Amino acid sequence: MKDILRLIETIHDKPHKIVMSVAGAGIQTVTWLLSVSGASRSLLEVLVPYGRLSMVELLGEEPKQYVSSETSTAMAKACFYRAQSLVEDGSPVIGLACTATIATDRPKKGDHRGCISAWTSDGVYQYDLILDKGSRDRVGEEIVLSRALLHVLAQACEIALDIDVGLISSENPKLQYILHDDPIDRLLRGSINSVVIKPDGTMSIDEKLPRCLYPGSFRPLHAGHESLAKVASEVLNSDVLFEMSIQNVDKPPLTKEEITSRVEQFNGKHTVVLTMAETFYKKAQLFPGSTFVVGWDTAIRLFDPKYYSDDHDRMFEILCEMSASGTKFLVAGREREGFFMTLENVQIPEGFRRLFTGLSEKQFRADISSTELRGLRKDDV
Repeated sequence: MKDILRLIETIHDKPHKIVMSVAGAGIQTVTWLLSVSGASRSLLEVLVPYGRLSMVELLGEEPKQYVSSETSTAMAKACFYRAQSLVEDGSPVIGLACTATIATDRPKKGDHRGCISAWTSDGVYQYDLILDKGSRDRVGEEIVLSRALLHVLAQACEIALDIDVGLISSENPKLQYILHDDPIDRLLRGSINSVVIKPDGTMSIDEKLPRCLYPGSFRPLHAGHESLAKVASEVLNSDVLFEMSIQNVDKPPLTKEEITSRVEQFNGKHTVVLTMAETFYKKAQLFPGSTFVVGWDTAIRLFDPKYYSDDHDRMFEILCEMSASGTKFLVAGREREGFFMTLENVQIPEGFRRLFTGLSEKQFRADISSTELRGLRKDDV
């Protein structure tokens, strides 16, 4: 037991925050973690999806096989994203999971086994163990799998200190570490919601962001975009990040090559957030409570039934949902046919005016058109 306590003390001293889920075995791990002072520094939440519907709610679907490496990994992934939603200080998070079938009050035909996974920002640890059936009672098998959970957690926390899992000679666990593939590929497949790319090129997934985003296609990124982001940051008293959806309402989705090319524009200068949220409704769901920086021409589209399948009722329903989530818009003016159009030129339905704040012409004006810039580039070729 001393080796367990020593390891847990080390885990609590690490910066990692953990959400864990156990089904079938592994609950003793929770008791051990909570028995050592400092558990609140490490453990965010524990889930026990023992019933079928509870597991379905965690995973979003019913697993093909409840005790499998695939299921434990899906559980760990769900825990990872849950941890990201709970962490408040930017600490690294881990999703830890175990699904198992062990000795019970009636004989079992199949193996007694456990599958453990730990999902981190860089990869996933998978530990599969078939227990020597009949060598231990239920409590003994629970202890072994709980020790194995701690062993995998130590790996995920990058702790050199380890413990004896308590295996016998006939038991040969399989432990592997699988790196996540390229974040942009994962975004394209829909397995993650967003990719944050810093000016130095480093990437993170589904990171908590400042509540101010400037969406656009940035084709190309120009001085007007950068100037508006700066003004918005001053007005909102917050960092403003550029956000680019690789899906588009009016155009085909971007290819990997197009995404890479556009992201290169931000290198060394700005952070850009990639999403699959092509509408402001989806953006509001992805980033609730955010303020979006938009131009006049984008603001008027928010009230165009065309973008709601010509369904006026659906348009008002979505606007109400965005309002309820705390969504706001900061609207910059744009030149249109010789006139400078501002928020005052947007026909806003009654009840939604409070969602919008306008920038005056004095605060911001930049008569630069991405379309014209693309035309000039073609002329130069």
